[in-house]
Amino acid sequence: MRYFLVASVFVLAPVLVQAGDWDVRQTDRPFEEHELAALPGQSFVFFDDGEAAFGADGAYSYTYSAANGGGTLWGSYHIGPDGSVCIDFVNGFSRCDLYVHSGNRVVLITETGERYPVR
Repeated sequence: MRYFLVASVFVLAPVLVQAGDWDVRQTDRPFEEHELAALPGQSFVFFDDGEAAFGADGAYSYTYSAANGGGTLWGSYHIGPDGSVCIDFVNGFSRCDLYVHSGNRVVLITETGERYPVR
């Protein structure tokens, strides 16, 4: 029983993140509703040359740079109630990220507080 309780906490953890729980800086401005609505058809290239692409039909892909082994992860995305972008990968992994404007740069913030600036 204890195993199932612990496992359910890990499965539900991404759902429990609220807007106030993100590790945003005072100068960060989370994407607004109209910016999130404009995600379909966009892609973001990060400094490691990885690319996140948002399809018009809710499809998502992340392509690793050749330096990081290449390859593409496929999945689907949806916008969470707190403005986060949640991805369900076909391999069963899922996560939510928050996109913010930080100065003149777009930054992806993970649930654990890691920050990945977009080029």
